[in-house]
Amino acid sequence: MITIECHKKVALVAHGNKKRDLVEWAKYNRELLAHHTLYATGTTGALLEQELGFPIHKLENGSRGRDQQIGAKIVDGDIDLLIFFWDPHRSISHDSNVKALLRMAIIWNIPIACNRATADFMISSPLMDKEYDRLLPEYSEYRNRTTTEIVTK
Repeated sequence: MITIECHKKVALVAHGNKKRDLVEWAKYNRELLAHHTLYATGTTGALLEQELGFPIHKLENGSRGRDQQIGAKIVDGDIDLLIFFWDPHRSISHDSNVKALLRMAIIWNIPIACNRATADFMISSPLMDKEYDRLLPEYSEYRNRTTTEIVTK
């Protein structure tokens, strides 16, 4: 179990044509977001910083590693929530990276919002401003499998 503090570390990510939606959502929720630490990819982070008027921790842009950087931060316990406005109608060159990022968030039991409605529910939850004990999945049985068990399954 990991205790998520009252002050959350939130990753904000958006595909190209969803950036404006994410920025509008963040502006609408500016007061709720202001007392949390925000991480975003390069372009999105710059847009958010300009519109919100407070610092955003900016990571690499799109295909230059953003998904891996955020995934690594999730594993390291540096991200508590993932808000990822993605477009299911468009195929992008790094779809496999997006899938890996979402898998990481699920494995580490990180709340994920992939659209505005879910992000609204998440940000307005009473848990946003309280400590929360996030359960970590028990993977010891999976990790302790023998090579023979892996090959035969």
